[in-house]
Amino acid sequence: MTARKMYSTCNCFRSVNNVGFCSPFKSENCFCKIIGLMTVTLFPIRLLIAAFMMLLAWPFAFLASVGRSETTVEPQCLWRRLVDIILRVIMRIMWFAGGFHWITVKGQRALPREAPIITLAPHSSYFDAIPVTMTMSSIVMKAESKDIPVWGTLIKYIRPVFVSRSDQNSRKKTVEEIKRRAHYGGDWPQVMIFPEGTCTNRSCLITFKPGAFIPGVPVQPVVIRYPNKLVRFFKILWLTLCQLHNEFVIEFLPIYTPSEEEKRNPALFAVNVRRVMAKALGVPITDYSFEDCQLAMAEGQLRLPVDTCLLEFAKLVRRLGLKPQNTEKVLQEYGNRARKLEGQKLALEDFAHFLDVPVSDMLHNSMDIREYVIALSVVCRPAKTLETMKLAFKMFEAEEDSAITESELAVVLKTALGVTHLNVSRLFTAIDVDDTGKITFDKFRGFVEENPDFADDYLHTGSVGPQSGPCTANSKTANGICPDFSPKDQDSSVDALIKKHN
Repeated sequence: MTARKMYSTCNCFRSVNNVGFCSPFKSENCFCKIIGLMTVTLFPIRLLIAAFMMLLAWPFAFLASVGRSETTVEPQCLWRRLVDIILRVIMRIMWFAGGFHWITVKGQRALPREAPIITLAPHSSYFDAIPVTMTMSSIVMKAESKDIPVWGTLIKYIRPVFVSRSDQNSRKKTVEEIKRRAHYGGDWPQVMIFPEGTCTNRSCLITFKPGAFIPGVPVQPVVIRYPNKLVRFFKILWLTLCQLHNEFVIEFLPIYTPSEEEKRNPALFAVNVRRVMAKALGVPITDYSFEDCQLAMAEGQLRLPVDTCLLEFAKLVRRLGLKPQNTEKVLQEYGNRARKLEGQKLALEDFAHFLDVPVSDMLHNSMDIREYVIALSVVCRPAKTLETMKLAFKMFEAEEDSAITESELAVVLKTALGVTHLNVSRLFTAIDVDDTGKITFDKFRGFVEENPDFADDYLHTGSVGPQSGPCTANSKTANGICPDFSPKDQDSSVDALIKKHN
């Protein structure tokens, strides 16, 4: 690794977490030199030991999994209990070799019959697997993982709930399987779920997904901490294994038993459990979700600016239940219908009819449906910038020359970025080299292919800066996930979320 990359990495983590990782050293150069030394000395040794331990664990996991049913629970015989102990010891040695010399456990783990489901947060790194190996709880994971050599056998041993990406009904089947195990009377291993659904940098708790709370059974919240500040936010395997010592704290909180109202309303159940966990961690909560983080940090030519309103639009789309399953087909259909309207703004009733939803206060009084389709395309497929632009050109272009004007390009890009003001004159002039006053999608695409950073070079000036993800060296993060995500009034935002789901 070059020194330049090391500096970049150090600045990146300092920016995200506002901790100052280099503070124990006199300079960033000192820190990066130490990391470089550990990379060629300590890191490969630890990696080899971890690989050896996994290989050592494989035959035990294989023997314990042979002949065991994946759909019915079976009594844990004596030799399988012995294997379970051996695997826990092997995994603990592996974590010890990785620098996790002390793992502090607070609180008391509940029995499966008392709390069939464990909710664990925050989820921030590969090392959040430590509680899984210590408890041998089942987890929810993709079905493809069981086919991975060695790793797949270890995974199958803990009897996870597999999710198949190729099965359109997989989400429903997963929830049903969790409910089945949760209501089995404690015979199945506990199901451990990371309800955030994604990794964050631990500075807040984002919206919990409802999967763990749909069964309506008691859950045990578990929070995890990395006390030593130097590595507490490291998500990267290499950086963590380069540290001499890593601390890890697991705290089992009291069992949370849902009320009758919470059993009927999983969203309310999830919000209340999140409050308990956030209080134990001493961190704020935000009502932004996994999908919002995906949208804000999507890699594409048009990275969303800090002040984008598309995040609010994405929440509105979810509330209306309008995010299409068959995205490409639905967007093309919407685009064709919007083009026929030729910029005509729809009244409230007509707009509701277009969306096939009842009239409500969530809808605007009037809207150019083309702008709605563009925004929906960004929300549904944020990384496919050119596909969105192609759809936008199709809706705005004139029939005689399939081209759009500068003002129309401004509308397209302002909608795609979710901003109020945007000067596209420099970009339009650069594309319209023949000075015709119009550009086609082919010209736009050719320009983008020659200038992949066109948004930074021609659009993002002044206050409209790009959001390139959490590792932007000079960005100021409000809650550590994406800039300016945290609501100004946390309590009111949570109450609104509860009200929304009621």
